[in-house]
Amino acid sequence: MARIRDEHARLFLDPNYAVVATLRRDGSPQQTAVWIDWDGEHVVFNITETRKKFDFLRKDPRASVLVFDGDDRYRWISVSGRVVELTTHGAEEHIHRLSHKYRGSDYTLRQGEQRVIARLAPEHVTAYGLD
Repeated sequence: MARIRDEHARLFLDPNYAVVATLRRDGSPQQTAVWIDWDGEHVVFNITETRKKFDFLRKDPRASVLVFDGDDRYRWISVSGRVVELTTHGAEEHIHRLSHKYRGSDYTLRQGEQRVIARLAPEHVTAYGLD
């Protein structure tokens, strides 16, 4: 597993937006802008069970994440690897924490919406403009 340095992890912890790429059933890439997080070992994002991304990750856990520094677009980190966990445990609390980070308030859950935490284990890391 590749290591992400603490100073690089700030990009995941600060309110920067990320693009997550997964693989469709035919092998073509699918990308989505997401809120992003870091648990000290994994890149973490939150999705729903009804999104295609969830189905794609269950079938093929390979994914990549690209995060730009919101204050300097020439500072970024790209991480690729495998999503090693898809869990509903703690997912609702997690989306509320992310919503506070990005919007300053709780997330508005839709009726019957099931949130899922995805944890990506870094295998390849490329950073640009970071010390």
